[in-house]
Amino acid sequence: MRNIFLIFLLVNVLFIQAQELNCTVTVIAQQTGNDNNVVFQTLERQLNEFINNTKWTEKSFSQEERINCSMVINVNQYNNDAFSATLQVSSSRPVFGSSYSTPVYNYNDKTFNFQYLEFQNLVYNPIQFESNLISVLSFHVYMILGFDADTFELNGGTEYFKQAQVIATYSQQLNGQGWKLEDGLQSRFALIDNLMSPTFDEMRSSMYHYHRNGLDVMSEDVKEGKEAITAAISELNKIHSRRPNSFLMRVFFDAKSDEIMDILSGGPKVNVAEVTNILNRIAPMHSQKWRNISY
Repeated sequence: MRNIFLIFLLVNVLFIQAQELNCTVTVIAQQTGNDNNVVFQTLERQLNEFINNTKWTEKSFSQEERINCSMVINVNQYNNDAFSATLQVSSSRPVFGSSYSTPVYNYNDKTFNFQYLEFQNLVYNPIQFESNLISVLSFHVYMILGFDADTFELNGGTEYFKQAQVIATYSQQLNGQGWKLEDGLQSRFALIDNLMSPTFDEMRSSMYHYHRNGLDVMSEDVKEGKEAITAAISELNKIHSRRPNSFLMRVFFDAKSDEIMDILSGGPKVNVAEVTNILNRIAPMHSQKWRNISY
């Protein structure tokens, strides 16, 4: 009996370590006028289990290493098994030597249409299309994993971004929006295509230097960390010179603009005037925040 218990305990420990995400999935259906329908509660419960219990990588994560993230599905219309919705995805990671968590990935997916029957099986297949529901959520899981890995190791997220690209490719067989070139410059296709393009190399290197050489250093040397952050922001100006107002830049600043404003407004002083000019040039959509920077 004791041996059986030990085997059971070992299996459970391995299971817990295998999971990569600590994700909260929320389904909001107020706009349907029928938000008390039990199907939305079932969908929310199944998606939480699907995201958190699927083994997405070959690596083992301890409980403390799991990536904190959230997915908010706002259902606009619902008819039988057809859902029209938007999806807000966000993730964060802890900063070394502090209790602060920094936002890493923030994406508003406005074209999230899918079919779902209550209690249907939700299974991810890495090489084959299953459903738009599975594809969209899995795509963003790998974006979360990729961006998170890029903040700890230079280009550390490549394998995850490649899998997101695989998902985008095999999902093009669907007539759903967001997977094809013709779906515009702010689609899932555009996001992963830009991220994997050499044209935007500085985005990924800046993610690493901003977090690993910047934020993670600030607990020991605030000025050194702050200087690394301003240098990482300055690097993004090279992307702007090649591709002004790129979608990838928008995604970055949607996640980091509030944080950048707070960091640049605090001491010790660095060359804030120069980096503020760069911010106004490469991220004019957040110009009000840049005006609030005090130095």
